[in-house]
Amino acid sequence: MINFAICDDEPSVVRELETLLAHYMEEHRMTAYSVSGFSGGRALLESGDPFDVVFLDIRMERPDGMETARLLRGRGDQSLLVFVTVLKDCVFDAFQVEAFDYLLKPLDGGALRRVMDRALRALERRAGPDLVVRRGTGCQVVPLDHIAYCEVLGRKLYLHQRDGTVTDYYGRLEELERRVDGRFFKCHRSYLVNLDCVRGCQGGQVTLLQGETVPVSRLRERELTQALLRHMKERGR
Repeated sequence: MINFAICDDEPSVVRELETLLAHYMEEHRMTAYSVSGFSGGRALLESGDPFDVVFLDIRMERPDGMETARLLRGRGDQSLLVFVTVLKDCVFDAFQVEAFDYLLKPLDGGALRRVMDRALRALERRAGPDLVVRRGTGCQVVPLDHIAYCEVLGRKLYLHQRDGTVTDYYGRLEELERRVDGRFFKCHRSYLVNLDCVRGCQGGQVTLLQGETVPVSRLRERELTQALLRHMKERGR
């Protein structure tokens, strides 16, 4: 079941998006989904329902789309945020709230299909393999998609997650590298980074979505750039 939310203060836009989504899901023979419409950010926030994909208008009465997105992220919401806007310049602010993509008004069916193709692949990855790590006499399951970067210090590995939590356990980086998938890149002998979380590389430092930085070896900077370009191309297929 895929749960969609559409938040826009224009009822006609909500209806249009509902229709476009219905056509897309029908074309792909997907019937297990739901669509909930909201006339503003407050209604979406007060619903408390979990959504996989949220289509969010930027220009609304307070809380506007950007403020609503910040509040969602602030309470740990990991939905894919797709901004719907006439303000293309505002899209650059979307990095602050880990937006997945954007759609420009007036809506275009082809653009929606491209966004949905990427969204379904991203949701499939989220449902993919988890990392099971041993901690003392027990174990812990950490979804790969939650990990921003991995660090080794001494005999311990530290899994730094997107929400700021850190899971540590005894292990070797080489072994971890074999267990993760292709979105992880070894940028330094002590670090693996999730390419989904990389926002730039300069001066021997990789900048991540959350504003954190990790070192990159001088000899690996070019390889990281190439890996990131390949990854972005694969995600946009």
